[in-house]
Amino acid sequence: MSGPDLPRGVSPDEAMPDQQAILAEYEAEKPRRRLSGMPLRFVQAISVALSLYSLVWVFRPVPTQVYLPVFLGGALALTFLVYRGWGRPDQARADDRPDNPGPLDWALAGLAVVPIAYIVLDWQQFFRRSIVPTELDLVMGTLVILLAIEAARRTVGWVVPVVVVAFLAYAMVGPFVPAPFNTSSFAWPRLVGHNVMSTAGIFGVPLEVAATYIILFTIYGAVLEYSGASRFFLDLSLAAFGRSRAGPGRTVTAAGFLLGTVSGSGVATTVTLGGVGWPLLRRAGYPKEEAGGVLAAAGIGALLSPPTLGAAAFLIAELLGVSYLEVLVWATVPTLLYYLGIILAIEMDARRYRTQMVSVDLPPARRLLLRYGYHFASLFAIVVFLAMGMTAFRAVVLATFLQVGLSFLDRRSWMTPRRSLHALADGALGALPIVGVMGIAGVIVGVMTLTGLGLKLADIIVGFAGGTLVLTALFSAIAIVILGLAVPVTASFIISWVIIGPALRQLGVPDHAAAMFIFYYAVLSEVSPPTALSPFAAAAITGGRPVRTMWLTWKYTLPAFLVPFAFVLTPGGEGLLLQGGLPTILVATVAVGCAVGALAVATGAWLVGPARRPERALFGLGAISLLVISPVAMLAGAAAIVAGLAVHLATRTRSARAASA
Repeated sequence: MSGPDLPRGVSPDEAMPDQQAILAEYEAEKPRRRLSGMPLRFVQAISVALSLYSLVWVFRPVPTQVYLPVFLGGALALTFLVYRGWGRPDQARADDRPDNPGPLDWALAGLAVVPIAYIVLDWQQFFRRSIVPTELDLVMGTLVILLAIEAARRTVGWVVPVVVVAFLAYAMVGPFVPAPFNTSSFAWPRLVGHNVMSTAGIFGVPLEVAATYIILFTIYGAVLEYSGASRFFLDLSLAAFGRSRAGPGRTVTAAGFLLGTVSGSGVATTVTLGGVGWPLLRRAGYPKEEAGGVLAAAGIGALLSPPTLGAAAFLIAELLGVSYLEVLVWATVPTLLYYLGIILAIEMDARRYRTQMVSVDLPPARRLLLRYGYHFASLFAIVVFLAMGMTAFRAVVLATFLQVGLSFLDRRSWMTPRRSLHALADGALGALPIVGVMGIAGVIVGVMTLTGLGLKLADIIVGFAGGTLVLTALFSAIAIVILGLAVPVTASFIISWVIIGPALRQLGVPDHAAAMFIFYYAVLSEVSPPTALSPFAAAAITGGRPVRTMWLTWKYTLPAFLVPFAFVLTPGGEGLLLQGGLPTILVATVAVGCAVGALAVATGAWLVGPARRPERALFGLGAISLLVISPVAMLAGAAAIVAGLAVHLATRTRSARAASA
């Protein structure tokens, strides 16, 4: 990831010194090696080949049982060469030693090719033998599982591999597990057959999503980066919002939304924003922790920003069998409400901290749009292509080609052959952590379906909640957030979907509402203690206290923690997903929009002036009532907000009289 160009008026000395180091430390993956020499050229060549293989597949598809093993083999080999199995990057850099793969890494990369070649050369018979695998099938299948586990360990740490091993062990010792979790015992040949030699495990939906949606969108994001779109998005945000007291905060928020369309990564967007956003916020008068909260909240919005959203959104489309455009439609209003909450909090902070306007030497926003607005064309093209009935694969590839062509409108950003190759390489490398997780997440799904554990856990959740939807949703949200503390968003969504999804559906929640509920809480686990990757990365940028930065990020994102309950608690909540007709949509959007505003007052402690605890409590109560979206609850919520406003105005009037007396 290359850092953003600094706008005129922000000196290089003010910028954050080492974006790559911050990103490597706080991204939910082990730091990548800084390759050099022959290993670098070899990895780039394989990465370009993997990206081209994915692009060609869109127009000349091959059977899934061939495409997925080849894709996985290439991704595994790259992972062993690019990601360290042990050690820290600073150990190599301190002695100026080469940070290249060792003999064991090369051996594992070569070994990854062996089972893949075995599968592809006889793929039809291999997948037919899933019930009764041969001894060689077992050896190769076991090798695939072990290599996938090691690849995931290198990219996302120990937690996900340990969970996978625990699931496999559970399937083997099921009869000895206490009721009601006990199940039949499945021997290793049965587990290998189900999880490797069928489309229910490693080569199931999660890996298919990584090998289609994810890789193609990471290539598209890399092309946007190299063609100057990221620089334009930052400049446009600065020019449009930078010239007011709240301008720096608005700029960071708008830039987070626009950059999120490129990266789809909360931490990456936070770090990218930090290079320009922190100097602006500091000059405006923001304290370190509050500035970090703004940066982190805007960065996390990348996982909610169309058209990429995040890897879990692609999973929703595949799992529910709907078009990706439908998922984008469902996410529209919740995403707008998320940013509404941040903007309102920023307006309050600007008044509380008496922030100042920051002068940035940039052309007017209108001139930037006229000159460089073509960068939006490929983003709009994706939506248009999807609306025309085109698959998401073909839509994003055509949008990528369009962006390459548009790059020639600016001499500085021509997508020359060299730049194009770098973009292809970066696209493949950017997908590696997701591929590792998706591969072994398929094993979790496979064990769940084989043992029936998912349905048992769903029954337990519903039973523990007494069969009530409110408590089931509350316990589910807590469980998803806790799970998200240990595993990446994508893995959190997959595990939660097979466990919590059935519990919500059992109580009558529609599939799409349950999926979006789980999606948002999986995303919001990124700001939850004790991990809180994006806030901690923001604190590293600003030099603020990490824990206080994390809690302040909660303040900005709190409305997003409560809004998903509206999806599942009442039928009217489906209006937030643009379902149920125009009246339902309007009522739900207005009610929850008011709830978000009330929550901003409750957490931001500001209205016309400083808000005290009584009025904040009334605004908070009103916000929670409005989220129920029923006539009685909305009237009660509106009454509480009006009462809070009256108390606030009366208190200010008495204070003003006392001051003048």
